[in-house]
Amino acid sequence: MGTAEQNAVIRTRSLERMRRRRLPSLSFLPILILLTGPAVGPLPVEASESAVVQEILDGNELFIDGKTAQVKEKATAPQKVSTQNSRGQIRFDSGAAGRLNRFALLKLGQGCFLIEKGQILVSGKQSGCTRSARLSVRGTNYLIDVSESGEAEISVLEGSVEVEPLADGEPTGKPATTVEAGQRLRLSAKGVVLAILALTVGDYNNILGGPLFQGFRVPLPAYGSLEGYLRSRVPGVNLPSVPVSPPSLPFSLPRFF
Repeated sequence: MGTAEQNAVIRTRSLERMRRRRLPSLSFLPILILLTGPAVGPLPVEASESAVVQEILDGNELFIDGKTAQVKEKATAPQKVSTQNSRGQIRFDSGAAGRLNRFALLKLGQGCFLIEKGQILVSGKQSGCTRSARLSVRGTNYLIDVSESGEAEISVLEGSVEVEPLADGEPTGKPATTVEAGQRLRLSAKGVVLAILALTVGDYNNILGGPLFQGFRVPLPAYGSLEGYLRSRVPGVNLPSVPVSPPSLPFSLPRFF
């Protein structure tokens, strides 16, 4: 073999050795896959909430981020929905409805709205939060009332609500409290349970005859469940009148005599 041929063989063998160093043996690939795991995309992020204004009562003092809102207008997290001398109903992405009383302030979030002050009635599967608690539901009708001092009352009119204590918006690790239908939970501004009371017939009549039920034309999505519970479990309660659209009348030509 000549010198040129020997040099070519040497270069070929050197290139082969370099390729072997760069590429791992196929026998190690299963181990590498087990150690690193399959390639995955980023973890899903919980979608931001939005709410559509369905109805405004008692004037036009319902606002989105401080600007006067109109029916069918949409608010998206982290925007705030507030009222002054008006009441209003909004529809969440979940299909649940929220009715805001006068002088209420609500901030949209991610999977949980924050009621900062005032009253909101929730009908349907929609979780809510105060600064000291998160309320998880499976479909119900409940009322939150937050005072200026930060204390809160949660009245469960039908269904059940699990109340998890929070500190600065984060879970404290303390066990949650389940509030059943016909109960009212009182919370301190720091999320401490102060009392669990039974709702009386008088309590129900005051709520059903109050500003969160009277005068609204847009129905509550879970009102049927509430009505069924009240008829079977709370005898003597005065059910509010439900708005019914008038039936369409057949067209007929005028008669002349």
